[in-house]
This record gives sequence, C-alpha cells and structure tokens, in this order.
Amino acid sequence: MAQFNREEQLRKLHEERKRKTKDKVEEAIKRLNKSSAAINFNSVAKEADISKATLYNHPDLKERINFLRNQQEKVFVANRVKRDENNQNAIITSLKRRIEKLEKKNKELEMENERLRKKENEKLTDYFMNI
Repeated sequence: MAQFNREEQLRKLHEERKRKTKDKVEEAIKRLNKSSAAINFNSVAKEADISKATLYNHPDLKERINFLRNQQEKVFVANRVKRDENNQNAIITSLKRRIEKLEKKNKELEMENERLRKKENEKLTDYFMNI
C-alpha cells in the first residue's frame, strides 16, 4: 500500500486554493473592467467574494490591483479635464443666454416703469388742475 504523505497533500491543497483565489480575482478584475467600474481593493474583494486581507497578503495580486488603480486614476483625471472644459464651455454659453434674457427683461421693465411714471404724472396733473 502506498504511503500517504500528509505534508505533500497539504501543500497541494494550499497551492490549489491559491490558484483558485487568483482565478477568482482575475475574473473579478475582468468583470470590473468590462463594466468600467473602479478597480481598488474594496471593489475587487467584493466582486471576487474574498477578504481584502487576502488581496494584501498576495504580493502579486496587491501589485496588480495597485497598478490598475493607478492606471485608472490617470485616465479618470484626463477624462475629467476634458469633461470640465466641455462643461465649462456649456456653462458659459448658458450664462450668456441667461444674461441676454435678463437684459431684455430689464429693458422691458425700465420701459414699463417709464410708461407708468408718465401715466402717474398725467393723473397728478389732472388732479391738481381740477382742484
């Protein structure tokens, strides 16, 4: 009968669990990338259904997540700058239209005010003429 080597069996089991964990993390990262979600330790741990400590304890996984997180931040900042410029131009255009509308309304109110002053002057003149 072949001798059972407990150490060898435990080592194989441990290696298999490490491989499965790495596979789960890789799949989680793929899903997060596909959905354009943020890649960080929290999101990967949640998506892979493992603890954050597991990610931190595997140097290769930790390095990969840090790399992807930093890469995403650079893209996010670049997109943010473009979006901010476009947004700023849209806001400027909107504010210019609003200023034009308000100036027009102001002019109308000034004309209305002038018309009412004239009308009031006429009524006061009539009132004092009839006294």
